[in-house]
Amino acid sequence: MKKSDKERVVSELAERLKSSPTLIVADYRGLTMPQIDALRGKLLEHGARFAIVKNTLTRRAAEQAGADALLALLEGPTAIAFLESDGDPVAVAKALSTAARETQVLVIRGGIMEGHSISGEEIQTLAKLPPTDVLRAQIVGAIAAPMSTVVGLFNAPLRDIVGVLQARIEQLEEQGGSTEPAASEASATPEPEAAPEPEAPEAASEPEPEEEGGEG
Repeated sequence: MKKSDKERVVSELAERLKSSPTLIVADYRGLTMPQIDALRGKLLEHGARFAIVKNTLTRRAAEQAGADALLALLEGPTAIAFLESDGDPVAVAKALSTAARETQVLVIRGGIMEGHSISGEEIQTLAKLPPTDVLRAQIVGAIAAPMSTVVGLFNAPLRDIVGVLQARIEQLEEQGGSTEPAASEASATPEPEAAPEPEAPEAASEPEPEEEGGEG
């Protein structure tokens, strides 16, 4: 590859890294071209572009883009799924996890979610989540929030729900992979107590003095 071509590739990769703060890195070694093409098409449906990259050029691009967290993942044959701004990270993680299970060749190394490193295990956990739209609905149903917050959750871009996804990942890991919404405590209303019967008036007496000084 000519030097000018290398510089162009590095520049394009750096620009893609800047515009795709969420990505997943995999080792594609052993995949056939038909398998790669099929996976590329599936990921494209979910808003991610699957690219096979050269580590030397990608390292230079990562340094230019300030994506230092990516450097540790660039070992061996590397393919990167770059999520677009409207991409679904859960669906992309599911597609890659399914490909890894079915081919027994693809290995998910890890990735970056909104600038934060995530491990291959965390991506596998992310793949177990329900689709993003369902997850949003579950969140809305599980929390009591002002209407403005609920509307904001539905309209929020990916960067605004990353914290929710991360929290759900940790919750799944702690509970073994599944969670159930807590039962509402407000549904049960206490029965009214019977009013006490009026007592006959008693002669006024002096109040007993309160104890002072604590325990004797």
